[in-house]
Amino acid sequence: MGEANKKIHVDDDVGKDEPSADGSEASPYKTLLFAHIRHPPSDGFSFFTRKSKTVNAKEDGSEEAQTEWKPATASALKKVTKLYDQHKRKLAKSDEVAIREKGEQEKRQQALQDAMRVKITEDASLPRAFKIRLDEKDPKLIKLRSGDSKNQVDYSEGGGSRVRVTGRVHRMREQKDVIFVTLQDGYGLLQCVLTGNLTKTYDAKTLTLETSMEIWGEMWEVPPKQHAPDNRELHADYYEIIGKAAGDKEAISTRVAKDADPQTLYDNRHLVLRGENSSAVMKVRAALLRAFRQTYESETTPSCLEVTPPCMVQTQVEGGATLFEFSYYGEKAYLTQSSQLYLETCLPSLGNVFCVAPSFRAEKSLTRRHLSEYTHIEAELDFITFDELLVHLEFVMCKVIDIALADRKVKEMVYDLNPDFKVPERPFMRMKYENAIAWLNEHDIPNENGQPHEFGDDIAEAAERKMTDIINRPVFLTHFPVAIKAFYMKKDPQDPRVTESVDCLMPGVGEIVGGSMRMEDYDELLAAYEREGIDPKPYYWYTDQRKYGTSPHGGYGLGLERFLAWMCGRYTVRECCLYPRFTGRCTP
Repeated sequence: MGEANKKIHVDDDVGKDEPSADGSEASPYKTLLFAHIRHPPSDGFSFFTRKSKTVNAKEDGSEEAQTEWKPATASALKKVTKLYDQHKRKLAKSDEVAIREKGEQEKRQQALQDAMRVKITEDASLPRAFKIRLDEKDPKLIKLRSGDSKNQVDYSEGGGSRVRVTGRVHRMREQKDVIFVTLQDGYGLLQCVLTGNLTKTYDAKTLTLETSMEIWGEMWEVPPKQHAPDNRELHADYYEIIGKAAGDKEAISTRVAKDADPQTLYDNRHLVLRGENSSAVMKVRAALLRAFRQTYESETTPSCLEVTPPCMVQTQVEGGATLFEFSYYGEKAYLTQSSQLYLETCLPSLGNVFCVAPSFRAEKSLTRRHLSEYTHIEAELDFITFDELLVHLEFVMCKVIDIALADRKVKEMVYDLNPDFKVPERPFMRMKYENAIAWLNEHDIPNENGQPHEFGDDIAEAAERKMTDIINRPVFLTHFPVAIKAFYMKKDPQDPRVTESVDCLMPGVGEIVGGSMRMEDYDELLAAYEREGIDPKPYYWYTDQRKYGTSPHGGYGLGLERFLAWMCGRYTVRECCLYPRFTGRCTP
């Protein structure tokens, strides 16, 4: 390189720290550091600087003074030398890390290649294994080896049962020459211990969470001071991979990371459901459904018969604003808001009835207690009074809890999910709407407009929940004004301003049940249609109930997801259904 080419130019104003620049006068760099990186001083380069656009007060201000290239000052060179030395050290460290990582990668690849040559086979001389579910604990079927043995698997006298199990890898950890794999099969968990050649295969070296596998081995008690599900473990002697799960960037722990945003978790709900908490909530949900059916069919007097009303209807129950409308062979139809009207028609011939069915509300609400589709547990009772309705409702909820918690597994799951859960005591607190308005004002809890509550206000969710949380016990809120309740609710004979209606409020959730006595008088029901501007023609079949042997009757609807959220301490009802449906969410 010639002498001229040994000169490197830096222009603070128009230079560029980019590979396209070459340090010439026509294409200068912007900083001395970048110039040093591109052209190390040790190679004999010299550096010239200027600020072609910035007027230097020390110069005479002429264009010639501004464009003149001058050798970099000693202070500038001293400063950049320190920065350049730091850069070299950082580069050296980076190279060192890259070399180490490359070495580790090569070492891992070699280990994987070696692992491919390790083959395992089932030892035909071992006792024949029998298949069990992971929750199987029958001591008549499964014998656990206890104590010490020189071998991880020992079928000599006093040995444990040889079994085979299937499941997915829920947890795993490695120690020197040992891999602990916890399998899950939907029924239970079982820790499996892999040793020897079982840990040296390619499948073992690349094992990932959620991989499905079958494992053969001997059942052992867990050694003292060690822990495993149900205090037992399987010492494996053979295994096979059934379905390998994705790893690296597609690993389940990456797809549904604990700190993932809610929408990502909803998009991957099918994977979230594999988690211990989510699956436990679904199992408690199933237990509650069984308990509700058992309570209605065997515990209430008289019993209630389960019926299955339609979901496609041409009438409204809770107001037209929340109806999902669709075309039914050219006719206007809706997804049901409630099965109540149909249940009422069953009373004369079937007696008290209940149903467990989906209900739909087109509420554009994103609160943590609203869903567009939810499981509605509804019941209708014939020849009762309002007080009897409240006693029945109280009994059903408490009995359902008692039945569910009588199952040891369910009880463990409930208290794992919600350690502070307390079984409600009867009788529930009873509070009339009018008294609730006074209570809210006494406690300075305003309405949605920031004003004191007045009779006739529809108490907002936030105020209602705050009141319930302060009282901190179940509350039957009763006798709501006629104007804010559904057309079919019976007026209180003692106060025609209000209805014989009830909402059951639970701490942390708010309303989980809504019910009332139903209008039994034919003319009163017709007047209610007219008051609400409802065409009575589509309701002829409902109105006929008052025409052919009317009776005092009442009923209610309970939101299963809200009940479950309260019992399991979940923040939102969206965690309490398999695949939640709410505003903007209809997938997966």
